[in-house]
Amino acid sequence: MSAAKPSATIRYTALRLLIFVGCFFVSGVAVHFGLLPSGVGGSNVVWVILLGLLLSAPLSYVLLRRQRDEMSEQIISTVDRSKARLDANRTREDGVTP
Repeated sequence: MSAAKPSATIRYTALRLLIFVGCFFVSGVAVHFGLLPSGVGGSNVVWVILLGLLLSAPLSYVLLRRQRDEMSEQIISTVDRSKARLDANRTREDGVTP
């Protein structure tokens, strides 16, 4: 299964970043035109970043459910293969007698 989808983590991360950039852009435009309050003093960029994070988190949670599930399946299968390899190595070492 991992051979068919080798980059589930990369795909999820890229989509998550894309959603953040979109929310950052929308927040910046909304703050620029006065639809949302601007930051205090010179903190406007920090404020827009925080708004982008605040908007992108629930959107990513809902919109990227399938990609998150694919990523977790890929990680689980990788961990299971590693555990099986470790168990095989451990039993091979236990069978050797001096």
